[in-house]
Amino acid sequence: MPEREIAHQGIVGRIYKNLGMLLGGKAAAGIISLSYGVIAARVLGPEQYGILVLINYFAMLIGGLIAFPGWHAIVRYGVSLMAGKHYDKLLRLLRFTGAIEIGFGVLAVLAAAILAPIVGPELGWSPRAQMLALPYSLAVLATVRATPGGFLQIIRRFDLIGAHSVVTPIMRLLGTLIVVYLGLGLNGFIIAWLAAALAECVSLWAIGIYQARKTMRGAALWGPVNDVRHEHDGLLRFMSTANLDIMLADVVSRLTPLVMGWVLGPAAAGLFSVALRTTVVIAQPAQILGQAAYAEFARLIGAGGSGADLRGAILKAIGIALLSALPLILILAFFSKQIAVLIYGPAYAGAAIIMIWLALAKMIAMANPPLSAGLIALGKPGSSVLSNLIANIGLLPLLLIFTHSYGLIGAGAHALLQAVCGMALLSFFVFRATRHPAA
Repeated sequence: MPEREIAHQGIVGRIYKNLGMLLGGKAAAGIISLSYGVIAARVLGPEQYGILVLINYFAMLIGGLIAFPGWHAIVRYGVSLMAGKHYDKLLRLLRFTGAIEIGFGVLAVLAAAILAPIVGPELGWSPRAQMLALPYSLAVLATVRATPGGFLQIIRRFDLIGAHSVVTPIMRLLGTLIVVYLGLGLNGFIIAWLAAALAECVSLWAIGIYQARKTMRGAALWGPVNDVRHEHDGLLRFMSTANLDIMLADVVSRLTPLVMGWVLGPAAAGLFSVALRTTVVIAQPAQILGQAAYAEFARLIGAGGSGADLRGAILKAIGIALLSALPLILILAFFSKQIAVLIYGPAYAGAAIIMIWLALAKMIAMANPPLSAGLIALGKPGSSVLSNLIANIGLLPLLLIFTHSYGLIGAGAHALLQAVCGMALLSFFVFRATRHPAA
């Protein structure tokens, strides 16, 4: 049987095997995250909880804008190197992407520290919160872990990636319990979340280094950081484009709560945040699916898979993801207020209406991660970037208009509009790229 036929027959099964390993950890992480989120929201109240999440979103936004993750490049260029046991060449690639990622990560930390005192007063932070936001800039390092994550993908250790996803929730939960027991308030929560972010970074690098030693026995992990662009055609261009795609996809989700805090105040940001935290369980499987599918899409194309093969795999992945979200959508549609009050308390009843809008938006956007992964596997990250540029950045001015005019409901309507626009554009580019027999 031809290699590409074998690859096509097993691709959906392998994707969902990878997804299953990732979801195990993400399901546990979701439950734990909900637990510490509920405690923090109830203890702090909407306004102080809003300040806490605004400080965190600010740090993550700066990290997303400046940090330079390279896991797409590691998977794209590293799959064949690992299969051929070209360990020296693979290690040079890992050192190169790792050095770039760490360098940009340090730059992001400095930028967050410099901007925090400038942005803080505009978002309603107290002087004490502004002071704590300076050391919290180190939380940006939680985003500097793509290199070990990419290596774990090419050796198909999605179980370890899934297990790692519980590190931050567990650390935040432990920190939350300590903060509540000692009565440390907002300051204690900020310190606890910072410790969790640092643990997230350090732990994945430790797992990646351990697995690299175990997998590539005898290979020297440490060595000079060589410029490997001559070994991989279009490496830096591909890294830049894929990184821009990630940044554009994340920037609005991290920027929206900051806009809420700026326009409507910290309390509105707190309501928006609990609605977002509740509905994120809808989007998480699709986001993980995109990560789980990318390596297999790349293998399918590398094995000579046709455009129809890839399109079929993408459509199946999207269909199953949408079906999995439908029960949650129905529950939130009819019981959003009861859920908000039951989980977070009467002070958060106002989050119910935005919860419905966000749930619909996230259901539509579930198609985006597999579509984007397919485009990047085809070597067309520029098409994914263009889609995200139009849907996220192009529609961003409407967020201010909608929020000024309709408050939290306006933010929900904006999220729904973005989801529809993004899905339509990505679908167009995928079908255009796969309409010929040879992708």
